[in-house]
Amino acid sequence: MKNKLKVFLFALLSLIILSGGHAKAETISIASDTAYAPFEYKDSDQIYKGIDVDIIKEVAKRQNWNYKMSYPGFDAAVNAVQSGQAKALMAGTTITEARQKVFHFSEPYYDTKIVIASRKDNPIKSYKDLKGKTVGVKNGTASQTFLDKNQAKYGYNVKTFDTGDLMYNSLSSASIAAVMDDEPVIQFAIRQNQNIAINMQGEAIGSFGFAVKKDSGYDYLIEDFNKALKEMKEDGTYQEIMTKWLGGSGKKTLLKSTENANAKATPLKAKYKITADSSFAPFEFQNGKGEYVGIDMELLKAIAEQQGFTIEISNPGFDAALNAVQSGQADAAIAGMSITDARKKIFDFSDSYYTSNILLGTKSGSGIKAYSDLKGKTVGAKKGTASYDFLDKHKDQYQYKLKAFDEASSMYDSLNSGSIEALMDDEAILKYSIQQGRQFETPVKGEPSGEYGFAVKKGSNPELIEMFNNGLAKLKENGQYDKIINKYLASDKEDKAREVIADESTIFGLLSNNYKQILSGLGTTLSLTLISFAIAILIGLFFGMIAVAPSKALRMVATIFVDLVRGVPLMIVAAFIFWGIPNLIENITGHQSPINDFLAATIALSLNGGAYIAEIVRGGIEAVPKGQMEASRSLGIPYKTTMRKVILPQAIKVMLPNFINQFVISLKDTTIVSAIGLVELFQTGKIIIARNYQSFRMYAILAIIYLIMITLLTRLAKRLEKRLK
Repeated sequence: MKNKLKVFLFALLSLIILSGGHAKAETISIASDTAYAPFEYKDSDQIYKGIDVDIIKEVAKRQNWNYKMSYPGFDAAVNAVQSGQAKALMAGTTITEARQKVFHFSEPYYDTKIVIASRKDNPIKSYKDLKGKTVGVKNGTASQTFLDKNQAKYGYNVKTFDTGDLMYNSLSSASIAAVMDDEPVIQFAIRQNQNIAINMQGEAIGSFGFAVKKDSGYDYLIEDFNKALKEMKEDGTYQEIMTKWLGGSGKKTLLKSTENANAKATPLKAKYKITADSSFAPFEFQNGKGEYVGIDMELLKAIAEQQGFTIEISNPGFDAALNAVQSGQADAAIAGMSITDARKKIFDFSDSYYTSNILLGTKSGSGIKAYSDLKGKTVGAKKGTASYDFLDKHKDQYQYKLKAFDEASSMYDSLNSGSIEALMDDEAILKYSIQQGRQFETPVKGEPSGEYGFAVKKGSNPELIEMFNNGLAKLKENGQYDKIINKYLASDKEDKAREVIADESTIFGLLSNNYKQILSGLGTTLSLTLISFAIAILIGLFFGMIAVAPSKALRMVATIFVDLVRGVPLMIVAAFIFWGIPNLIENITGHQSPINDFLAATIALSLNGGAYIAEIVRGGIEAVPKGQMEASRSLGIPYKTTMRKVILPQAIKVMLPNFINQFVISLKDTTIVSAIGLVELFQTGKIIIARNYQSFRMYAILAIIYLIMITLLTRLAKRLEKRLK
């Protein structure tokens, strides 16, 4: 028995040695994308196929892998490898410095390029041929970044799409003149008999690699892959796979920087509207005098002066700034915005003007010294930021809970109050908050998070990108760039940019320094409330009257209006009017039709208030006994006269107090429409807090102001009610 056991163990050991020391009998799970033709996609036979599938099949054959491929989608595939649910990643994954920190990549198996394609009957043979035309691109891609970067140079318009099928359908219908996409994707579309052609060389943007998680114990898979790939290239198998799916490949052309310190582009507009964040110190924030200052503000103004173009800057907030550019309300945005693949699908970016790091912040004395100390704790980050992406990627590894915030002030307050144990934010922002007196510390070394860029809507205002790049190059050359950066990031606490007239840690100091901004915000709030309520009364009276009309059709119209407006949240109504309608008009007419934020807010509040006032009017009229109408009509008095002379005078007594209540509600609702970037009283308070972090005192001041206004209105309503009685 012992001899048999020895023979078995010897045979097993020999098998392991002969197989290169790896347990090749184990099943190697490889995660891939769901639909990225021609690299991986499911055909009509419901079987996954493509370049990645064929390469893995050939590598497995040569290296004796027992493997299984799954196709959960790109993000899910990446997460599966990181969490250990899959051993390797093969999904057309571009090899980047950021990803190399997490994954061990093979040698590149495909050098990807982006390329312009056009209809066969209207070929585009050079970028100059695109002048005045519209080029389609998918949101968040390298193609979008390239087109945005060169838009000013070549004078084309950029139109973004969420999916490739919509983009290619638009090209087919001639609503756009060309598209830019990954070369193999376009080549695959051509092979599917799409009426498109490539008449230009592509732009090299990177290489695809096979990947495993670092330190996962599966580095031998990379060695196997590289060895097999080398053999495949030498014996022609690799080229056979490429020819099968692509029918050939072109030469790659490297991207060139658009920077030219001595060049000046020609502005195509008398004035450019630029949007920015409202509270992202030290990049943009209000100083004690109510002026917007910061790195972004000073860089933009210096570049505009150097390049000789005129700008008009507004600061509606980050989301509103980006939406304004997308909807055509503004020409460009500068808001400490990281250049990401997803954003490149929507925006054309300038060259980077700031390299950012993200940093973990904790309360002083928290005891947190490493990411591992976050286990079981809650960590905050702003939605849509590099910080949030980093934390989301590593939450399973370090077992913390992730809490998302819409803006920085509430996140910093949550850390200060102890409702979260840590936060992650851009290094400059976090250190600025510490300089402003926050008792925080940064126990962990920062993580590189990317580059900040100036952005225009894809395909639009290419000259703006060119002027920004040229101006930025000039500022770096003459030293002005370094002066601006050091002004806001230097440790000198006497920095004039942060100077305030009085100590803002007191109520008196806050009011003394910021009363002008507060009064301005209050004026906007009252103006908005008064105008929208006056319009709402007219709308409400009209629909309230037809809600009790003898005609069933009219009553139905009133019911539909009230149900429709009251059934949609006010914030969505405002967003649809401000961002949705301009996009809709542009899609229909091809021309941008911006809507002013105050006008959009007025329309939204008027419609919302009108729907509720319509119900007040209807209820007031129905509160008058029916006998009044019947008696008047029996005397031969017409319906309209009866309404005007008999019913309404009695109904108004019932309605008037409710009108005052509705006015109070409209006043409160102005805080909701601040979401579209309107700087009313509440938004003004948030902007002040972003600079000085005095959230408790500032919100207390705002609460008192609203309380005084609403109390006065409530007293007025009660006095009117008593007089009417």
